[in-house]
Amino acid sequence: MKQATLHQLKVFEAAARHSSFTRAAEELFLTQPTVSMQIKQLTKSVGLPLFEQVGKRLYLTEAGRELFATCRQIFENIAQYEMKVADLKGLKQGQLRLAVITTAKYFIPRLLGPFCELYPGIDISLQVTNHEQILERMSQNLDDLYIMSQVPDNMDVTCEPFLENPLIVFAPINHPLSKEKNIPIQRLSNQPFIMREPGSGTRRAVQSLFEEQGVTVKVKLELGSNEAIKQAIAGGLGISVLSRHTLLSDVSDFSILDVQHFPIQRNWYMVYPAGKQLSIVARAYYDYLLAAARNFVDQNVDTTSNMLEPLNGSNNS
Repeated sequence: MKQATLHQLKVFEAAARHSSFTRAAEELFLTQPTVSMQIKQLTKSVGLPLFEQVGKRLYLTEAGRELFATCRQIFENIAQYEMKVADLKGLKQGQLRLAVITTAKYFIPRLLGPFCELYPGIDISLQVTNHEQILERMSQNLDDLYIMSQVPDNMDVTCEPFLENPLIVFAPINHPLSKEKNIPIQRLSNQPFIMREPGSGTRRAVQSLFEEQGVTVKVKLELGSNEAIKQAIAGGLGISVLSRHTLLSDVSDFSILDVQHFPIQRNWYMVYPAGKQLSIVARAYYDYLLAAARNFVDQNVDTTSNMLEPLNGSNNS
């Protein structure tokens, strides 16, 4: 490895991450022959094959997997050093890698904007996905921080609640139950229900409550996004349970049903693997989000207060 260069390691890391020389070349703005040549020279330095091709698929060898993990550590350390130097200069520069649950897309961008204005030298990488994919990314330590509403109980993590995330019952604007108060939860069993896909944290929370109360609902549709569910509700296909934060942009399009045991009280959490040393940039965003979330609640509480007024007085028994 004495003759390996940092450039060769960057080329290898991109090829390993994409399992493709072509995609690595596109990302790095290189030609594919250049990528192949750099990998060939690095392989010679290592003295063992780094890739093997089976059919049309490219796979890492054992030596390749070890080098891939080493590359990630090297580039992480370099990034940390660059951020530390920037911090010593009184600047905040570097990259913030966030992975968030799909529902968080309704408010996280609003909280990212002011942060980017405050620290223009910071680049943001934002991944939006479901609960299971978040756990997969966390197990691989691919991001700095994870925004989620259900903290994993089978992983050793550090977590901090920063914002309430109540789950409420959405219905079409003129739904027959929209005028009623303190609706028994058992009456939901007579309604066509729209459910999030398996693996969704919202779905797990809803199913847990229904099982606890002995309620079986008629699942008419399973959809993989909140936007699709909202469109289905607006089209009169049924009712569903979603985060209150999904209402921020279109309050007037739905009814909120005053059902017993709702809202389901949950929180948004900032999560990262236990023992992980947050970068200077990640720590800056962590501290910023704790303060910004309070202002966000104050600014948006009036948006849904009229629709949620019945819920504030409902008995959750």
